[in-house]
Amino acid sequence: MTVKQSHSGVRLRPIALPVEHGGWGLLAAPILLGLWVAPSVAGVWLSFAALGAFLTRQPLKLVLADRQRGKRYQRTIWAERFVLLYGVLTVVSFGMALLTTDYPFWLPLLLAAPLAAIQFRYDIRQQSRSLIAELCGTIAIGSTVAALAMIGGWEWGPAFLLWFLLGLKSVGAILYVTTRLRLARGVTVSKTPAVLFHCVALVLVFVLIWANLVPWLVSIAFIILLIRMMIGLLPRSLGTRTAVVGMQELGFSLFTVAMIAIGYIAN
Repeated sequence: MTVKQSHSGVRLRPIALPVEHGGWGLLAAPILLGLWVAPSVAGVWLSFAALGAFLTRQPLKLVLADRQRGKRYQRTIWAERFVLLYGVLTVVSFGMALLTTDYPFWLPLLLAAPLAAIQFRYDIRQQSRSLIAELCGTIAIGSTVAALAMIGGWEWGPAFLLWFLLGLKSVGAILYVTTRLRLARGVTVSKTPAVLFHCVALVLVFVLIWANLVPWLVSIAFIILLIRMMIGLLPRSLGTRTAVVGMQELGFSLFTVAMIAIGYIAN
């Protein structure tokens, strides 16, 4: 395997950082919510471990793709270095999380591991934009909030409810944004899955509130998410630039996190 030199130099940003900007929001939501409702030193370390694992995906994907081709470029060398750097960050931070807590927290991470593996399998096949890959990835990342709650002393039941709520929000966002962007490109696509999911999610939230399992403020967030979806899929909204849609989604994600966190803290 020979090293292929790049005559134009190596751009480090697409090697070191994820190309999907929405991934940052998917990572930030569970970390922010988990540290907000269950702050702890161990939780901070676990957040760094989650960041390291998240960052490892992009360079590792490049390394494996180049090896499948039987090539070794300058970018491969840099990608290997970033894999090592991020891997050290992940392992050291996870070790510190273990050392600084007396609570078990790894169950949600173990349950999420197969989903993360499915997403990565699609990654190395260069199918990371497929719906299955995105859904598996977002649910896997969401497990971080349950782990952070448990490492901060929560029981597994309430912690998993946080994961469930973020999962409803994130899956709904993927269905909505995917539908909206396809409609904006002139692709014929049904709005039904996105609309139906948001309606079912809201019903589930009301059931959980009725059962006194989640605070009532959560319903405000999901009502707003339903309204934004209905407005966003109107023909007059489809001309909005993709970057603006992404920023809007980040704002709705932070709003949802705030409503959930404030609701739990106020209870």
